[in-house]
Amino acid sequence: MPLPSPNLDDRRFQQFVDEAKRYIQQRAPEWTDHNVSDPGITLVETVAHMADQIVYRLNRVPEKNHLAFLDLVSITLFPPTAARTDVTFWLSAPQDEPVDIATGTEVATQRTDHEEAVVFATEHDLTVVPCGLGRLVVQRQGAPVVDRTDDLAEGKDLLCFSEAPVPGDCMLIGLTAATPHCAVALELDSRVDGVGVDPRQPPLAWEAWTEDGWQACEVDRDGTGGLNRPGDIVLHVPGGHVLSRTGGHEAGWLRCRVTDPLSGQPFYTTSPTLRAADAFTVGGTTRAVHAETVYDEALGESTGLPGQRLRLEHAPVVGDDPPLLLQTAAYDGWVDWQVVPHFGASNPGDPHITLDAATGEIAFGPAVREPDGTLRQYGAVAPKGSVVRARRYRTGGGRSGNVARGTVQVLRTSIPYVSEVVNREAARGGVDGETVEEAKLRAPITLRAQERAVTLRDYEELARRAAPECARITCLSGEEGEHGAYAVRVLVVPQAVPDPGGRLRFEQLVPGDDLLGRITRHLDERRLIGTRLAVGPPYYQGVTVVATVHAFRGVDTDRVRRQAHDALFRHIDPLTGGADGRGWPFGRPVQAGEIFAVLQRVPGVELVDEVILHPADPLTGKRGDPTDRIDLRAPALVFSFDHRVRVVGGTS
Repeated sequence: MPLPSPNLDDRRFQQFVDEAKRYIQQRAPEWTDHNVSDPGITLVETVAHMADQIVYRLNRVPEKNHLAFLDLVSITLFPPTAARTDVTFWLSAPQDEPVDIATGTEVATQRTDHEEAVVFATEHDLTVVPCGLGRLVVQRQGAPVVDRTDDLAEGKDLLCFSEAPVPGDCMLIGLTAATPHCAVALELDSRVDGVGVDPRQPPLAWEAWTEDGWQACEVDRDGTGGLNRPGDIVLHVPGGHVLSRTGGHEAGWLRCRVTDPLSGQPFYTTSPTLRAADAFTVGGTTRAVHAETVYDEALGESTGLPGQRLRLEHAPVVGDDPPLLLQTAAYDGWVDWQVVPHFGASNPGDPHITLDAATGEIAFGPAVREPDGTLRQYGAVAPKGSVVRARRYRTGGGRSGNVARGTVQVLRTSIPYVSEVVNREAARGGVDGETVEEAKLRAPITLRAQERAVTLRDYEELARRAAPECARITCLSGEEGEHGAYAVRVLVVPQAVPDPGGRLRFEQLVPGDDLLGRITRHLDERRLIGTRLAVGPPYYQGVTVVATVHAFRGVDTDRVRRQAHDALFRHIDPLTGGADGRGWPFGRPVQAGEIFAVLQRVPGVELVDEVILHPADPLTGKRGDPTDRIDLRAPALVFSFDHRVRVVGGTS
């Protein structure tokens, strides 16, 4: 923690006035009217006010020196980061020609009376490729593929799998074109109903053939109930989908594979059949970032001197790659300049600049006088009088971009044949920029670590620097039996935005491979030799609360039940739960006593009659035995899986 800055002069306005009045009594005793109505006292108060302003500016001198020192040791403010999400553009109807959606297409949330619209822009071009059903192939477990396209055309009822399906049986659908990043609808006509599976959770996996092999497709909607009845299935095809040859036919292959059933999951007793099938493209998905793109912004002219500084009109700058495309005018066109972190490795002819993303300040290379008296130029200097422009950069970011799924629904740019847009997952990754006070707290830790991880606190700080968008990061000593000797375990909890109903889904709390890889690479370069590093998510212990409460007479029981549920989900939350609202502490047990207190504070609750805790598996939903205390290990967090509250009394 930084040392407190002293007040060089702690006097205030009233003290100056009182001192002046005492001085008047000593030097001018005939002046007896010291009321505020006296004109002389008015002059005294005016001078005292001016003196108070001078003292205020004087006391800011230590603050200025502190900031100057931080700048000297290269402690700069972290800029905000922008939230990102996948947005899906849905077509008004299947098209015969490709539909192109350009980079920079803007979409937004709904604007309300209390909130402005949050704008996102696409980061890549998207082509919605039309397709149709070309081939239908079936493959039994361990058997060669069999082409059934002709039988399907004749309207025969085809077995999708073996008569008694086994895990590994496949049905392959060959599309007439590869459809990367597209949403494909399959219309299937089946005549077999009730084949033993749960229509809400069939043991099936839909996959697409890509350059890296079979990859899973996200199932947006399954109207067939696991191929049990006629309906349509909407699949989101991964980006690497390509044409390939199977069974002597080239197509964009999708497959439906029978998987091993989960514990207690019903399985097929007989194979479903197909009578007719069709396929067509209904939309496409691309990445969007919470930022607005600025093009061709004029910044002025070059002075031709080293170290010139210019400032962008819009800040902060989103950290793209590159974050800024700067150009200067030349006789034969425009010259591109490269953004570098510093000028330490820049030669006099290198077109290098630095960018402070938080303030938008651009700096050209300086000239430094060497010990022998010569000047050395770091980075090139733009010719005098040449026009400087920012060809492209993005501005935006911040926590406001973390919006829930289904909230991005507005097309700000009209696109032919596109009827609507939606984000199927919450936007995450938005972090507000660092404040000066936060930088002061970070500076001692940064100076102590010096880009080397030794203590657990060092690992935690460096991990946060590598992934500032994470919600929580903590470091523990790894268990020797699990991770080996001299191991450090880094637990990462990603940002998670509740759904519109205010509930977190378990899959939102699992960090992605890209995030874990980025943290691992950053720490691996800075760890001590011989230290083992394990980066991953914590263990999530699901918790189900079953409670009975009594409401006051005349109180709406439905309202009490909703508020009780909300209170339980808020308290037992890995991100915002716990007693202080900063997230449930790692390893802290859950006890029935505190749940009593949480429910008793709900408006309308007169008495909490009973509270029972059940441990639950967040993946399978299996509930454990009732208890009044759930203990957690040090690397564990709680997750509200489900809660049941019965309200007695009141009015319905």
